[in-house]
Amino acid sequence: MQMRIPLSSPDVSEPEIEAVVSVLRGRTLSQGPKIVEFEKMISDFVGTQFAVAVNTGTSGLHLCIRALNLKSGDEVITSPFSFIASANVMLYERASPVFVDIDPVTLNIDPAKIEAAITDRTRALMIVHVFGRPAPMDEIKSIALKHGLKIIEDACEALGAETRGRMAGSIGEAGVFAFYPNKQITTGEGGAIVTDSEDIRDRVIQLRNHGRDPRSEWFEHVELGYNYRISDINCALGVEQLRRIDEILTLREGVATRYGEMLRDNSDLILPNMEFEGGRISWFVYVVLLKADFRRAQRDWVIEQLKAEGIGCGRYFAPIHLQPLYKRLFGYIEGDFPIAEDVADRAIALPFFNRLTETQQWEVCSRLTNVVRRARTEAA
Repeated sequence: MQMRIPLSSPDVSEPEIEAVVSVLRGRTLSQGPKIVEFEKMISDFVGTQFAVAVNTGTSGLHLCIRALNLKSGDEVITSPFSFIASANVMLYERASPVFVDIDPVTLNIDPAKIEAAITDRTRALMIVHVFGRPAPMDEIKSIALKHGLKIIEDACEALGAETRGRMAGSIGEAGVFAFYPNKQITTGEGGAIVTDSEDIRDRVIQLRNHGRDPRSEWFEHVELGYNYRISDINCALGVEQLRRIDEILTLREGVATRYGEMLRDNSDLILPNMEFEGGRISWFVYVVLLKADFRRAQRDWVIEQLKAEGIGCGRYFAPIHLQPLYKRLFGYIEGDFPIAEDVADRAIALPFFNRLTETQQWEVCSRLTNVVRRARTEAA
């Protein structure tokens, strides 16, 4: 069913369309000048020495696992409250994700619980900046240094987020962004790895192109690699989107602010905190939580009612450890990470995109308020 007010919608303007058409009229559709330009713009924006563009954010996370030589038997600590890719990429290399519960307010991994999960097999931390809110990187980096652990930042939802003068993605050994159509900027499909390490940069460039040594004169493949390349068509779109990044971030912050103002008197909802001390949230989605006395079935009923009225909304996120694959592989059960599970049971992602109008938001909020009120009796 097509939603009258969709959950997300890409913001593609005429300069982006013209840039893509220009590439299509040229002679180089892949591995040409646009990828070089896009990578330079990303590294400049984030403040790292290097950026390597790839075909998806998932591919970028996978290449970081490979570039850090994580392998079978190694453990990587991460959050169960994330898109499944942040854990799946460890399984690709037979490393094991080790979950740590989240902070109930920020929804990011709780740094106070990390050290208890560290074992002699722990090699790295995969830190997810959930919904564009930076994780507490000072505390996390201190733990990593104490235990000799590497940090990969899953900043796929956090392009433009800042914490204490640093951009999300630029603080660990490597960071990854994603450019799916619901992200802050889009390349259609795409992602990028950012790093200050020349070794990591060189390794992921080699891995993204079938393990081919970029210094060789012919097709010399020195290790098992992948076709994780991204086309110049995608990068042309990304270049023009990045030119508008400040405008885009401001528009999204404005949408989040209006939601906060419209819903602040709704006693059935917990709203995301608009403030972030010492930095900036990069708004990826706007997720509200039903109050603690609501059950999962009532939340699901609210979502179905809103969809029936043509309003796109979603369940963000289903905990990774309770996905059928992870229950089968690791034996997880409900109750293993109670905060992540509780948040997931009560979360509703509202329509959120750059050009969402105030009129549309009023309709979303009005219908949400009505449906949530009805849920107390009709879905009890």
